[in-house]
Amino acid sequence: MSDVAAIEQFVKKYNQLKVEIAKVIVGQDDVVNQILISVFSGGHSLLIGVPGLAKTLMVNTIAQALGLDFKRIQFTPDLMPSDILGSEILDEDRHFKFVKGPIFANIILADEINRTPPKTQAALLEAMQERAVTVAGHHYKLNLPYFVLATQNPIEQEGTYPLPEAQLDRFMFAINLDYPTFSEEVAVVKATTNDEKALVNALFSAEEILKYQHVIRRIPVADNVIEYAVSMVGKTRPNSESAADLVKQYIDWGAGPRASQNLILAAKTHAAIHGKFSPDIEDVQAVAYSILRHRIIKNYKAEAEGISENQIITSLF
Repeated sequence: MSDVAAIEQFVKKYNQLKVEIAKVIVGQDDVVNQILISVFSGGHSLLIGVPGLAKTLMVNTIAQALGLDFKRIQFTPDLMPSDILGSEILDEDRHFKFVKGPIFANIILADEINRTPPKTQAALLEAMQERAVTVAGHHYKLNLPYFVLATQNPIEQEGTYPLPEAQLDRFMFAINLDYPTFSEEVAVVKATTNDEKALVNALFSAEEILKYQHVIRRIPVADNVIEYAVSMVGKTRPNSESAADLVKQYIDWGAGPRASQNLILAAKTHAAIHGKFSPDIEDVQAVAYSILRHRIIKNYKAEAEGISENQIITSLF
């Protein structure tokens, strides 16, 4: 199949996928789109929202519709790296046997990742970056596609360990979840308080997702679009000559090269789901907020004056 035909087929299947997910998830179109863009771009996502907004249900539903293996890890302050990676045990023949932990799945929901100490957060880092884990000197490859969706509770309570910047940078997207609208909440209550259970059909397989990931990576990008993405990321660095005025005033640290790579990859996927064969500047702008939001570090002045990340990112366009 040619790449053009593959993109056309992908658009149809993507629209069917949205219909399947909508059987369970009411509204949150933008959030679902961003999660799916990061899946087909091969990146990870960080979901930021207060408890009870159906983050777990959303990830579970998306995993079912994509036909992927799904595991949920609830992060707690006493969780150890071996609890998520797995450990070696002595079997009945007195041989060491490796028992795989929950990290060995296609989609991992790392629930409340900021509730666990840095040691356990770091155990997830190798899996996210290398798509492999090392336990007791043995290297284990993870099944592809591999996708970590972490949730973070923005309400700072006792016993939270904020993710270090280097680990935040590994997430392609930081997606903010808001409360549903009145009509959406009415629909949620109607759907969840009756005795009917929606059946979500698997529309993809792991092999198909990998195939589409490769097709998306092969999408050509014009030089001016790449230069636009790189210059946008350059403008977030307060010491650079091209830095925007808001950045010089309110930002301590800007985004690194990984942001530029992710902008182009996500723009390719954004173009593909809209049936375009090459991304343009609008596609880069459409994904910029979620890609740059967690990569720019505001200073005290920005916090004091209530300047949001979105305002700063808008000034870069």
